[in-house]
Amino acid sequence: MKSKTFRTWIRHLQDEGRLAIIDKNVGLKYEVAAIAKKLDGNKAAFFTNVEGYDIPVISGICSTREDFAEALETDQYSVIEKFTRAVAAPEACLLVSKENAPVKENIISANIDLMKMFPIPVHHEKDSGNYITAGLFIVRDPVTRKQNVSIHRLQISGGDKLGALILPRHTFHLYKQAEEAGRSLECAIAIGVDPVTLLASQASTPFGVDELEISSALRGEPLELVRCETVDIDVPAYAEIVLEGKILPHVREPEGPFGEFPKYYGPRSDKEVIKITAVTHRNNPIFYTIVPAGYEHLLLGGIPREASLFQSIRQTVPSVKAVHMSPGGTCRYHAIVSIKKRNEGEAKNAILAALANSFDIKHVVITDEEVDIFNMEEVEWAIATRFQADRDLVLIHDAQSSKLDPSSRDGVGSKMGFDCTVPLNSEPMQYLRVQIPGYSECNLDDYVNPNKSVPSVHLEKSKDL
Repeated sequence: MKSKTFRTWIRHLQDEGRLAIIDKNVGLKYEVAAIAKKLDGNKAAFFTNVEGYDIPVISGICSTREDFAEALETDQYSVIEKFTRAVAAPEACLLVSKENAPVKENIISANIDLMKMFPIPVHHEKDSGNYITAGLFIVRDPVTRKQNVSIHRLQISGGDKLGALILPRHTFHLYKQAEEAGRSLECAIAIGVDPVTLLASQASTPFGVDELEISSALRGEPLELVRCETVDIDVPAYAEIVLEGKILPHVREPEGPFGEFPKYYGPRSDKEVIKITAVTHRNNPIFYTIVPAGYEHLLLGGIPREASLFQSIRQTVPSVKAVHMSPGGTCRYHAIVSIKKRNEGEAKNAILAALANSFDIKHVVITDEEVDIFNMEEVEWAIATRFQADRDLVLIHDAQSSKLDPSSRDGVGSKMGFDCTVPLNSEPMQYLRVQIPGYSECNLDDYVNPNKSVPSVHLEKSKDL
């Protein structure tokens, strides 16, 4: 399996020519992020010479849909189907001994200073400091023993202290339960895991589902875990680095601003605080960072949202064919959906189902199944030629929206749907797409000779020249 571990995936990228090695000395403040951003969507960036550190940094290990499809051993059109099956049927992980867990090769429980230990970058101009952006944040429900996995922005606030933005979801629920009882909540942060586990961590699931078990289902074999040293948490045994700690009760400290997925800054405010109790890491660890608002960040959030969106729409419109959270919409705000329309009004029902799926979704486009919703030129063409605002527009005001959308009024805004499906009673030729017979089978390599020039008889000594 190419994506069995973080390192097997990096080796695969190198073998495929999709890994750029940067040997030049680079700084953590902006330079790592700038170079990784330049390579975004093209190659992963591996920095071997980070100023002040012996530890390399990597970013961009999965920055296209094809990358994630390859990691899942499928094609990009089957990613959502495979992901949906795994979410519906998680499989148990395998707990291994510390002797069989590479992440236990080094154990540090005293004199912890994260910035001295690891090359943690500053990404954007107005960011408040160095941030861990690619750590799987793992907590455990003390009642059910099930773990919850998510990714949060983590600001380095001191040698052994992190500030965290924890949104009101499952981790926040478990933390509030602990805080109300006067207890801290144990946690672990795993940095440098395989791309399948990384993607599984972002699954939209009911409370109580362990995302690491979704990784097992996606892999077709149990994900190997190991128990932490100072907290009751199980972490991926092949992670590069694990930070163990506790979210402190009734403690809040300033965190932010920080450049977020909408390509704007999340504001500074008082946030939860994590005290680090131990660090474990592999020999010669690799530090992994995700550049915020890059393709890797957007797709990590977008693909699991697509799986959830597909399920929601299918309950209302069973003939839904595909969904796409587009990068231009930050993989959060814009949903494009293709359906096989059998009844008038289905497209509008699909719009309503999509908007109900997530308060983040702001604009929805519904197309017929022959439109390639992953090709934005095709989507724009459908809007241009199959949409009339007086009959095809759905508009909803004063709905809950994303607070990170700067155009909203503190998380309240308008939402809009575009019905770009062909009317069922239209004339046969009215919406018939033009076609050139033989176009799909035409192979240019059979016709174009790159070594030939225009015959000289057509160009010699003419007045144009």
